[in-house]
Amino acid sequence: MFSLRQKIVVLAVLLSGPAFSAEPVGQAVLINTSVTGNGGSLATKSPVHRDERIRTSSTGLGEFVFRDGTKLAVGAGSSVVIDKFVFNDDDTAKALSISAAKGSFRWISGGSKSSAYTIKTPVGTMGVRGTAFDFYVAPDGTTAVLLLNGSAQFCGNKGCQQLRRRCDVIIARRSGVSGPRRADRKILDELRNQHALPFQTGDQRLSRRLRAGGSGCLSMASLNSPSQRSIRGVTPTRSSPPDVPDVPDLPGPGNDKGGKRGNNGKGNGAGDGSPNGKSDKDR
Repeated sequence: MFSLRQKIVVLAVLLSGPAFSAEPVGQAVLINTSVTGNGGSLATKSPVHRDERIRTSSTGLGEFVFRDGTKLAVGAGSSVVIDKFVFNDDDTAKALSISAAKGSFRWISGGSKSSAYTIKTPVGTMGVRGTAFDFYVAPDGTTAVLLLNGSAQFCGNKGCQQLRRRCDVIIARRSGVSGPRRADRKILDELRNQHALPFQTGDQRLSRRLRAGGSGCLSMASLNSPSQRSIRGVTPTRSSPPDVPDVPDLPGPGNDKGGKRGNNGKGNGAGDGSPNGKSDKDR
């Protein structure tokens, strides 16, 4: 017969182990350098669970696909918690909520209803409408959201702002949310971090599955700036770095036709966010 103390010890061990882990809600499809979850280091094909906190190192990058086909990229120096994932019978989500504490992210909605998705930051909450966007959360909670396609709404303490045009951006602070405007590199100065949107600036490169129409918004804004053209003259063309190989996505509904998921059938459209320059002739 176990004593009460022995029972408590056994229960504590069980609760801290994988036997009591929450149900998997997705998996890692790409891991670069160091990415950790509640159970330690994550690798490609590692499952992720509800209530799991995902952290990346100062050079880390993780790509994740959830059961409903939603895709999430977690950039360097980031921290995010999968708060809630409630499934329907067809593996779509009744509710999918994440809380981003800090860092850089890309979100691409999956096959669930838009009303199922909620993204929380320290200064407000995002709602999505069939959407892809990049967002950044600064150490003080300041949040920038850059729309790639679809539409999104950010609500803070003093009201909400809508994003409807590709490459529009808002900045949310505890004092309020700015109106949407066209993205340019001044955004990085305002955020006091030139690496705040690494998938736009080319500081980090995503696999094809996480690319989306509207990638490269900051690069195009810089290239099309008259001051930049006058300073540069002709921009030399640089070759693209090799693509990151894809890992097959989880089975599930998603948005793709013909049984192939993760690339929206054709690699998520044009514009891959790469830092390739273009000559004036090409513009």
